[in-house]
Amino acid sequence: MSESSAEAVAHAASAAVASAADATAGGWRRATGIAGAAIGVLAAGAAAGVALERMTVGRGMRRKAQLALDSTGPYGSLRGTPGKAYAEDGTELYYEVDDVEPEGGPAPRRRRLFGRKAPLPVTVVFSHGYCLNQDSWHFQRAALRGVVRTVHWDQRSHGRSGRGVAQIQGDEPVTIDQLGSDLKAVVDAAAPDGPIVLVGHSMGGMTVMALAAQYPDFIRERVVGTALVGTSSGRLGEVNFGLPVAGVNAVRRVLPGVLKALGQRAELVEKGRRATAELFAGIIKRYSFASRDVDPGVERFAERMIEGTPIDVVAEFYPAFTDHDKTEALAHFTDMPVLVLAGVADLVTPSEHSEAIADLLPEAELVLVPDAGHLVMLEHPEVVTDRLADLLTRVGAVPAGATVGGYGSTSSTAQPR
Repeated sequence: MSESSAEAVAHAASAAVASAADATAGGWRRATGIAGAAIGVLAAGAAAGVALERMTVGRGMRRKAQLALDSTGPYGSLRGTPGKAYAEDGTELYYEVDDVEPEGGPAPRRRRLFGRKAPLPVTVVFSHGYCLNQDSWHFQRAALRGVVRTVHWDQRSHGRSGRGVAQIQGDEPVTIDQLGSDLKAVVDAAAPDGPIVLVGHSMGGMTVMALAAQYPDFIRERVVGTALVGTSSGRLGEVNFGLPVAGVNAVRRVLPGVLKALGQRAELVEKGRRATAELFAGIIKRYSFASRDVDPGVERFAERMIEGTPIDVVAEFYPAFTDHDKTEALAHFTDMPVLVLAGVADLVTPSEHSEAIADLLPEAELVLVPDAGHLVMLEHPEVVTDRLADLLTRVGAVPAGATVGGYGSTSSTAQPR
């Protein structure tokens, strides 16, 4: 998209958002189609922007393709032993555990990916990002299954977890600190003993930082390694999401109020999102991936996760990112192996934010993945899985010299610092 066309689109988007904010109750049906498309940007993890490439595809043809991909795609099909934890406010948090297979059990092939020796009793806890769910780690879960004990959980109001009690009953805003406390509740329930490796993508990485800020003793005593993928320690209010400055400033002025209003009209807005599905899919692709040859099944998988996040949840969570600042919490990770990984073309949490994290953790491994966007673990799963396996080797969870392969392919290569 050229700069001039981007400016025009940004202007149109900001005008649409502003008009939606001023809509009366009688005008909501006219406004929700446009507003729903604008909110779709947030559901993709961005603040504004439009990608129109899929508008050239016939709606009927696209719907048939969606149904075919939904019925045949294996992504997100992995399930583990279910469990429930409860947050401080009573919110039900859903998690699943994949246990290590006993020696002599099935799937020896996967065990050989890391060698023949049994791994140390380490539990790897995966935290997902905004408008996603635990299935966003599909490839990494497939690669590690039966090799290392893993816990995958859904953040409050996402996936199979319950709606935030404090938000529904107390009308309290969501905070990143609250998410850190939620993670502690999940770990206490799913892995009360033994060493822990924390893995977080985007909002999940922020959740890990919030956990460290609130429970430094827990980090020091039990956490032996950390992976921060496509995330940020703060200053998210300065991200331009690939838009011209004028467009970003216009959207930022009106967006908080519009989100709050649209969250109160969730049913109408959801109809608007469905009516603009083609545009919504283009937005998701723009802000999720950078490669031109992403598997259509993976693209559709990302769409389903993001589309499944209710608009009022999108609205509840968005303000928390502006307030997020956990730079000081990074000091709690200085004495352990850390992986910091990001896509070079990430428009949501730019790779510069990961570089800033790595600058504060000089012993961390910084990996920048070319031709990768925000959902790097889906776009280039083999890179993320390989570096994660190396981290697990460094913490002693698996034998030295082990790598993981065969769970996705790409022509791109990672660039370690």
